[in-house]
Amino acid sequence: MPKIKTNRSAAKRFTATGGGKIRRNHCNMRHILTKKSPKRKRQLRKSVIVADSNVASIRRLLPYLF
Repeated sequence: MPKIKTNRSAAKRFTATGGGKIRRNHCNMRHILTKKSPKRKRQLRKSVIVADSNVASIRRLLPYLF
């Protein structure tokens, strides 16, 4: 059987946690930051766990993540 290719754009966006969940970063932190409140920008810096409804599609893109 041939190897499965990893989707490279997904590999740059998602990482695995130690517990086997998938972590992602927030969007909206690249530009037009002056109108966003400091609280909003501070919260967007943190990473979050991917929702359960999206995990299956991300696993398909990243077969060797775990």
